Amino acid sequence: MYIVVTGAAGFIGSNLVHALNRRGETNIIAVDDLKDGEKFRNLADAEIADYLDRDEFVSRLDAGDFEDELTAILHEGACSDTMETDGRYMLRNNYRYSVDLLTYCQDNDVPFLYASSAAVYGDGRVFREERECEAPRNLYAYSKVLFDQYVRRLLPERTAQIAGFRYFNVYGPREQHKGRMASVALHFFEQYRAEGRVRLFEGSGGYGAGQQLRDFIAVEDAAKVKLYFLGHRDRSGIFNVGTGRATSFNDVAAAVINACRSAEGLPAATLEEHVRDGRIVYTPFPPQLIGRYQSFTEADVSKLRAAGYTDAFTPAVEGIKRYVESLISGSPSSP
Repeated sequence: MYIVVTGAAGFIGSNLVHALNRRGETNIIAVDDLKDGEKFRNLADAEIADYLDRDEFVSRLDAGDFEDELTAILHEGACSDTMETDGRYMLRNNYRYSVDLLTYCQDNDVPFLYASSAAVYGDGRVFREERECEAPRNLYAYSKVLFDQYVRRLLPERTAQIAGFRYFNVYGPREQHKGRMASVALHFFEQYRAEGRVRLFEGSGGYGAGQQLRDFIAVEDAAKVKLYFLGHRDRSGIFNVGTGRATSFNDVAAAVINACRSAEGLPAATLEEHVRDGRIVYTPFPPQLIGRYQSFTEADVSKLRAAGYTDAFTPAVEGIKRYVESLISGSPSSP
């Protein structure tokens, strides 16, 4: 019997594979599209039973090759580029692929745990898993809310577990391949190491310079939530996955810089000192992001807690410090 992880060579997918390994699970079928071949590094130290290209996996599902062999599908595969404008590609990759996998799981009594996104909330101020709170502002977010709506219609008559997870701003090891879609924590780290400074946006959406707020969650915490539901197959629905507490970009930048300074034997400094000494600088807000940018996110995790998940989430400043230390040491491992 096998657990399937789609998007297995990606950021969250590879962290899920490693989290399963730490629990002693190696009967894993890793599914991905390795057009970006460098992503292999995320699985090089993992234990899996097989790797399948995404198209081959779909063909073999259709052919019935996995009859009674799958215990669950953990679906992380998606295009996560919020600037993508090809709607046909986005909906084929994110929506239709997900519908096809879900249909298979329902027909074969296989739990289906999938990745949604906090992007579905747009620039709203209330982040509850309810239709009236959803206002996608880009094609990626629309592809996610469209599938969530499909799931909602199916939930009352489901034949097996269906659980969706609206990830907020996830950061942590194994995201280097994501380029401009990587977490701000990684971008800030790379900027500071290259230039000795971090660049933040000036004010936007009613927020001052660097005061935009996001709910930053460590990837190991996101993986723990998903594996909790894998172990509680009577629990279905759509759930926010965030810490429930927003942190400013200023605080993230200061945490990154101070972790770097600590590794250099230098003392921590305040935000004001970082700005005064030019380690934090503010740049004009990009016009192409106007109307497409979330200046504030903060997960309402009451539904997740009601489903029985009780573990504490790592505070952002603490988790980002730990992440930067792992980047400096060159270790990809999550705790």
